[in-house]
Amino acid sequence: MASNLGRAVVSELVAAGFNVTALTREGSAAIFPAGVSSKPVDYSSVESLTAALEGQEALVSTIATVAVAGQQPLVDAAVAAGNSESTRGFLGQDPIGTIIQGKVKTLNYIHEKWKQNPSFTWTGISTGLFFDWGLPYGSIGLDKATKTATIHDSGNEPYQATNLPLIGKAVAAVLKHPELTTNRYISIASFNPTQNEILALVEKITGEKWTVNKVSTAEQQQIGIEKLSKGDYSAFSHLLRKRIHEDGAGLAVQGPDNAIELLGLEEEDLERTIRAWLRNNLSIFFRGSTGGYNESIFRSS
Repeated sequence: MASNLGRAVVSELVAAGFNVTALTREGSAAIFPAGVSSKPVDYSSVESLTAALEGQEALVSTIATVAVAGQQPLVDAAVAAGNSESTRGFLGQDPIGTIIQGKVKTLNYIHEKWKQNPSFTWTGISTGLFFDWGLPYGSIGLDKATKTATIHDSGNEPYQATNLPLIGKAVAAVLKHPELTTNRYISIASFNPTQNEILALVEKITGEKWTVNKVSTAEQQQIGIEKLSKGDYSAFSHLLRKRIHEDGAGLAVQGPDNAIELLGLEEEDLERTIRAWLRNNLSIFFRGSTGGYNESIFRSS
């Protein structure tokens, strides 16, 4: 769980009063907050994972998109140990589906296990882009050093985006009130901005006009397809840009589709998040995450 998302989730679970045990790969040097215990495991071994999960009420998986296909042993272990599971995720079509097919297979596998073992329950959480994490890494399309913004297509398509701490709070809320989301796939968002809305805010806050580079999502898709044909999985970022920024994509999560209110949480302030980034005041967690989409929770009674 030593990732940007993993550390955010751990932090919020501890703050909510949960006793947290982190599963780590054997030999890992990961450091966790005070009060968090860790257990080294072999992620390919159901026996190793089952032993580590004995006595735990729930398993939270924050495995990255490119590694998610390896979750089946975790699911089997959760069932064997009597846990429930929470999963974050994002489903799509077109070429990006080639990359996330492992996630689709894992979700199908979870459904099969649930049908076979009714006491095993699960919750899936779709988060959209990791917004606060993505700002300093350029995945939101802003470069504050050069005051440059990249706008895909018209820039008017709203998209789902969530700050890491809110994802952690959502996981904690799911575990506190499992009856609200049992065996459901929910979506959350801190906000649903457009690229032009973000650009307008950074120009307002900085008091300067930024240089704008216009990019076609069709071109991004072609670049992604070419990379994918060569086994280059950096194709994901190009295909994701096409997926979320294309005019008419329709991926915003608004109104009753946003489960934030159901979980007793509130949407966040886009301008405040951007101001914090511009002032170098964002609480960024571990480096190295894929910076996009997902969460899961598995439980057994």
